[in-house]
Amino acid sequence: MGRIIAVANQKGGVGKTTTSINLAAAIAEKGYKVLAVDMDPQGNLTSGLGIDKNNLEYTIYDVMCDNCNIGEAMLINVFPGLNLIPATRDLAGAEVDFIGVPDMQFIMKKILRQILPKFDYIVIDCPPALGLLTINSLTAANTVLVPIQCEFFALDGLSQLIYTINLIQQKLNKELRVEGLVFTMYDSRTNLSSQVVENVRENLNLRIYESVIPRNVRLAEAPSHGLPITEYDSKSAGAISYRALADEVIANEAYWR
Repeated sequence: MGRIIAVANQKGGVGKTTTSINLAAAIAEKGYKVLAVDMDPQGNLTSGLGIDKNNLEYTIYDVMCDNCNIGEAMLINVFPGLNLIPATRDLAGAEVDFIGVPDMQFIMKKILRQILPKFDYIVIDCPPALGLLTINSLTAANTVLVPIQCEFFALDGLSQLIYTINLIQQKLNKELRVEGLVFTMYDSRTNLSSQVVENVRENLNLRIYESVIPRNVRLAEAPSHGLPITEYDSKSAGAISYRALADEVIANEAYWR
């Protein structure tokens, strides 16, 4: 049975989509069958994997509305071993469309459980908000991976995310676990980045991955070319870091079960 990882943080600009793209690609590169699911109406995961959002017949929104099945919306092998369920700005309407729908928090869980046996990993890119789309993603997931930017306000809002995760554990998904925290945009040239890392490690009783994602020009350029960093610049510091993170996530199998 595969493992569903939701990549979530309600703060924007923390490297959430970058982590979703490159973690999924790095795991697929190791020979696993991976599905990336874009649950952000901005559709940055979709465009970051080289997909033209204007030419899509079906998206995750259509699947949630039962306009098509998940297989019809799935893009096969966008990169070797990596499939994608894309999203466009139509998904923004879901917050309103599903109000009052019975079991609306379980829509994604029902969808993903149909195909879970076919994949080793499903990586969900959540929107930067704690609304219905994120709640659906967390209800469907086994674990939550939280990217944290190495900046002064790194812990700002994290307590609200942890509170939401705990609430979902209690009421909607008792199996949900915090996969771990991963530091992003680390700048080894500044004391601030190292201080932030030290501060978080001292103050949070959560699993923190040893892999740290650097602030890297090639990593920032890759999405504009529609490529994960492992394809865009395989030997860059960003590619090396995401491969290391993928190794840790894979090795974390025993922890989350």
